[in-house]
Order: sequence, then structure tokens, then C-alpha cells
Amino acid sequence: MSNEVSKFAAAGLPSVQSFAASLRKIVADVAPSGTVILKMDKAGHWVFGADQTEVEEGSIWAVNPFSFVHGFIAWGDGTVLAEKMVPVTEPLPDVGPAPDGAKRGWEMQIGMSLACTNGEDEGMQARYTVTSVGGKRAVQGLALAIADQADKNPDMAVPMVELKKEHYQHKSYGRIYTPVFDIVDWKSLDGVSSDAAADADEHDEEAEQAAPVRRRRAVA
Repeated sequence: MSNEVSKFAAAGLPSVQSFAASLRKIVADVAPSGTVILKMDKAGHWVFGADQTEVEEGSIWAVNPFSFVHGFIAWGDGTVLAEKMVPVTEPLPDVGPAPDGAKRGWEMQIGMSLACTNGEDEGMQARYTVTSVGGKRAVQGLALAIADQADKNPDMAVPMVELKKEHYQHKSYGRIYTPVFDIVDWKSLDGVSSDAAADADEHDEEAEQAAPVRRRRAVA
């Protein structure tokens, strides 16, 4: 598990602190090569890859706090006609007119990268991007949680999330599922969990309290 998280630190990225303000602007991700596409299907299942493999229940995913980006995408008939994404530190890109055949023109898209840390899919790198209102709201909430955590404890700003869902009833389309990123822990970039860090602090405090008091030798 720790190996997947530590890969974020090895990427030559800036400090978590410097991203706190930028994350609040909200963002999307340019995924590295070799990643799978992660999404929630219309039935509320988290799936990935061309075969739409369902995510293993109970799997925990580490979200790269530096991977958030934003931009625009243009869809045709089930195919991407164009996509322009930039890191959160940059303003939204200029896109010009939508390409011919774009069903909805340019749509704003946000997202991020994450890595599975346990189970059958351990080590898998994934990209999640979304244009829906519910999906964007979920990513925004996650980004704000990271920003708040970076303000409080920048050394523990990698969220470990379980992929969940919620739903609401639409009067025309029936039940609509929306993603939930349930934060179950925070880790450092080297993979140390918040629980482990707290235990270490507690042990240090106990050791300090148990240490014998050394009296200063009186000067003759």
C-alpha cells in the first residue's frame, strides 16, 4: 500500500502546502500513460477499462493530491472529439469553437488520478474525469477536503478513499446515481497513515514521560 502512495512523492511535485489555495479553484487531471479510465455507470457501479470491469468492493484508493486539473471535452456519438485539460495551477484553457459533430459543444470537465492500494486491483493507476453536476460536486468536495487537510497537516494530505455512491430521483430519468469519495484515512507521500503517525507521536510522548530525570550537577 505504501509503495503506491510514495510514487506521488517521487514525481518531482511541489509541496502540498502550495496546492492548498489552488485546489479550492477546482480542477481535473491529465493522467499519465498506462492508466485505466475509472467511471460510474448508469446503474451506479464503479467500473474501469474497456471491459467495464467492476471495482472490487472494499478496495481503498489513494488520490494523488497533485493530479487535479480542469478543462473541456467535446463528445460526438459516444466518442471523444476533442479534450483540452490543464493543471489546476493554470487558468481554464481557451478552446475556441467546438469541433463539428459535438453533441453538446464544449463541456467543462474536472477529475484527478488515483491508485488502488489493496485487493485484486492493487497497484492499478486510474484516471477519473467527469462532466455531470453530481460528479463534479463530488470531485470538488474531495479537493476542498484535501485543501483543508493541507492547511491543518500538510504532511498528511494524501486521502485514502473508498468508492461509494448515492442517488436521487429525477422526474424524467428516474434514479440517478452520483459518486461518493469516502475518505477513510490520510497518508503522507511516503505512505505513512495518520493512525500510524498518531501512534508514533503517542509513543514519543510516553517515552519522554518515562525518561529518567537527569539532575544538573551542583557547581562547587
